[in-house]
Amino acid sequence: MPGAWKIAGLALLAAIPVGCQRAEANRGAQVAAKVNGAEILVHQVNSAGGASIAQALDKIIDRELLVQKALAAGLERDPLVAQAIDHARRQVLAQAWVERAAGAAAAPSAEEVRAFYAENEALFARRRIYRLQELVVSSPAEMVDVLRAEASRAASLDDVAAWLRARNAKFSEVGVTQPAEQLPLRYLPQLARMGEGDIAVFASPLGASVVQLVHAQEAPLSEQQAAPLIGEFLAGRKRLEVAAAEVRRLREAAAIEYVGEFRTGK
Repeated sequence: MPGAWKIAGLALLAAIPVGCQRAEANRGAQVAAKVNGAEILVHQVNSAGGASIAQALDKIIDRELLVQKALAAGLERDPLVAQAIDHARRQVLAQAWVERAAGAAAAPSAEEVRAFYAENEALFARRRIYRLQELVVSSPAEMVDVLRAEASRAASLDDVAAWLRARNAKFSEVGVTQPAEQLPLRYLPQLARMGEGDIAVFASPLGASVVQLVHAQEAPLSEQQAAPLIGEFLAGRKRLEVAAAEVRRLREAAAIEYVGEFRTGK
């Protein structure tokens, strides 16, 4: 669908359910602005985000003007727009049910937080800030082991880069300085063991990353410092697990029939 239709569809999604009951819903609510008589409520502005309240309100006003023109033109009856509205509505409803189901997840216990801290030293007790040079290589999966063997013999990352150029491999070189928690978790066990100048190769979806450790600065976090972060992470993980379990439960209880070409392999 063209971008313009998508914009109209999403805007109308916000407007159409409200339009039918706007007078009822707005009674007693604090109004921030009126656009051709249509009320914009303070809670809408507060939930919109943005650099400032004024910018958030202006953004909502712009959207309301577009929605009003779209409705006046009857765009909600256009088949493509109607399809986009229905798709977005179903996405919102599905997400709302997932969030309700996941809300039942218990908060992580102090023992769970303590265990996670102990099991992830590279993130906490032995946390470091890493300065890395990285070659991001586009390559078939079978080349990763060959590249890893070559990197183990190389004296520097420049040697690996020269080897890749000689084979017309596509790659780019980047330098990054990041704390442990901002790096891929699968990197951390090996990075934690590496000394300055060491090179490691990690498989990636598009090929491989060849990483050389330039410098590492110790920056440990105590259990007390890390506990709020760990609690938030574990709570999020539990919500995802509960949501996944709810989807499995619904699939098992549902009558699902694949039809036509979609029956293949089912």
